[in-house]
Amino acid sequence: MITTELKTNPFESDAFVYIRHLDADELQTLMPANAMEQVKDPEELFVVLSADGVRLAVVEGRDAAFAAALANDLKPLSVH
Repeated sequence: MITTELKTNPFESDAFVYIRHLDADELQTLMPANAMEQVKDPEELFVVLSADGVRLAVVEGRDAAFAAALANDLKPLSVH
């Protein structure tokens, strides 16, 4: 399931999140097969991770991942 709603701690005012591209191997382990049916372009999936590496969301499109982070008062950083 693709979502733009992030699980965040509202008490962390300076929360950084990391955004990176998901590769095909990771997709198979992270996403259920029926969720992939909703994805327009699997090559455009990005993961939003907390500073300690916890997966908060999988988002379709880099811009959407950044927008989701900013909408939840988080500071997104791009990683490769």
